[in-house]
Amino acid sequence: MKIDSIDFFYLSMPEVLDIGDGSQDALLVRITAGNHVGWGECEASPLVSIASLVCPMSHSACKPVQASVLGQTIEGAADIRRIGNLVRANSLDLLQADHTLSGIDIALWDLLGQRFGEPVWKLLGYQKSYAKTPYASVLFGDTPEATLRKAKKIQSQGFRAAKFGWGPFGLGSVAQDESQLHAAREGLGSDGILLVDAGTVWNTDIDAARARLRTLKEVRAKWLEEPFVSGALGEYHALSQDSGTVGMAGGEGCHNFHMARHMIDHAGLKFVQIDAGRIGGITIAKDVADEAVAKGVTYVNHTFTSNLALSASIQPFAGLESHVICEFPTELKSLAVEMTKNHITPDRNGEVYAPDVPGLGIEPDLVGIRPYLVDAEIRVGSKVLYRTPSL
Repeated sequence: MKIDSIDFFYLSMPEVLDIGDGSQDALLVRITAGNHVGWGECEASPLVSIASLVCPMSHSACKPVQASVLGQTIEGAADIRRIGNLVRANSLDLLQADHTLSGIDIALWDLLGQRFGEPVWKLLGYQKSYAKTPYASVLFGDTPEATLRKAKKIQSQGFRAAKFGWGPFGLGSVAQDESQLHAAREGLGSDGILLVDAGTVWNTDIDAARARLRTLKEVRAKWLEEPFVSGALGEYHALSQDSGTVGMAGGEGCHNFHMARHMIDHAGLKFVQIDAGRIGGITIAKDVADEAVAKGVTYVNHTFTSNLALSASIQPFAGLESHVICEFPTELKSLAVEMTKNHITPDRNGEVYAPDVPGLGIEPDLVGIRPYLVDAEIRVGSKVLYRTPSL
């Protein structure tokens, strides 16, 4: 069976706002091989990834991603890894390649699952899919009062955990952030699991992060996520020495296995957060999950787009019984909701599972996404390299 086609679909809300909400646009991937179809999603700026798929070759280590994928044989999991390695070799100097490969890799796993009638997590070698505790992933409100209302709503919906991030947090005074944190704790109640995402707001400013530690400990935050930019290993490690019960979390910015391993080994992380749509797909995310287990670090999925991406993000750690915290976006824009016909929802116990059906178990809604489809074309001279495919 050979890969016959790769189609990228650029989707967007009518208006994209300057907020930390990754559900405002999306890049949907469709791959066909014989009679089989697989779907994936890239977590990156759509047009940039499309360009990396089709761009003219610059030299032997800077080729378009599609050159290493189209026509390749796909019979099993080993072929997905082989294709990924080929992309990384042939597009070594194309810095977008890993993000673009991510959606392709996810779609290939979905395709194989459809072909063999198995869920992706079984193809990855897991014998069982374990329950995950979803945390409602939301932005801080513009005011502590707004955050309090969000937290109360999350608690009333039955979530046992919630993550508040971005918004005004870290941009104002320490006192303002303290009010936000106490509001989140009050709204969730004393038993709720509170997670905090600083969104790299302090860059590498350790003192700014340290100034919030006292309150983070007071509100019993389970983790502080991304206080610094990904790769700031020294700063992460230094803060981890003072954070006590507040674990360091990070890794969503990693776009290859080596970056993630460095974060695990040198950043003092208790939680490594990996986005299958960025790091190179499900294949590399599973490698990181294995590494996290070996090093005693908890693996957590990162996702903030559609349920297709959510399913892809759960697969790499679906079979890890003791790694249970699972990001679960709850403030998605209509695009991300309407992209798929079905959705992953918490069961009566408030837990979620990777779908136990062939592939990723999430079906794109080709009618639902049509209003969001962006008509795009990339032309070099008289040659059209890309034109929005037909759904």
